[in-house]
Amino acid sequence: MKKLSLVLVVLLVAALVLAGCGTKTPDTPVTPLIMATEAGFAPYEYLDGTEIVGVDVDIAREIAAELGRELVISDMAFDVIIDAVRAGKADFGAAGMSITEERAELVDFSIEYAVSKQVLVVLADSDYTGPADFVGKIVAAQEGTVAHFYAADEIDDLTVLPCKKYFEAVNHLRTGRVDAIVMDVLPALELVRLNEGLVILDEELFTDSYAFCVNKGNTELLAVINRVMQRLLDAGKIDEYTLKHLG
Repeated sequence: MKKLSLVLVVLLVAALVLAGCGTKTPDTPVTPLIMATEAGFAPYEYLDGTEIVGVDVDIAREIAAELGRELVISDMAFDVIIDAVRAGKADFGAAGMSITEERAELVDFSIEYAVSKQVLVVLADSDYTGPADFVGKIVAAQEGTVAHFYAADEIDDLTVLPCKKYFEAVNHLRTGRVDAIVMDVLPALELVRLNEGLVILDEELFTDSYAFCVNKGNTELLAVINRVMQRLLDAGKIDEYTLKHLG
């Protein structure tokens, strides 16, 4: 009888142990992957209702999936994105960001995923035909962009009015405060589509390349970004994203 009782006790303890092993524990929180951007640069990043979408967002979601992390998008002024990445407030920056020597001293860039040209947007009833017409004129450009720096440094006798958002630039153009807006051609196409009475001049200013950025020395994340980006480029997915967001 004692032996039987001992066997029952052992079996009861084993059952309790197994039951404890089967008890669910809270899931381990997934570390978010934070993307710093400025959601006013369609088709790369823009608002669809309250959601930030765009080419860069589609690429970022693929990167997050590769890492098994949840993508969190932090919207901010373009000219503070690099500061946010350097301060660790974001894991990477993605905002149709051009590769420049000055920026490369502060952050590390991924491989290029897009090549774009910078153009001039003017009122449709203006007499402007090209960059040569803007000597002594005033143009608007998004603050901190290559369009801003190029217009300020490379075009003689040109005054640049920096703006945080492109809707500000459109208001300045319509009210005669500026003579043109300097910007990337793809967002310019969207701007013209949404704002009747604006046109893009045929002659481009210059061509530049876009990349994502990470903090200096973050080689592990940069390697993943490059791997995913190359896969998407090889499959033609980034072209698909661009066509999708251009409507």
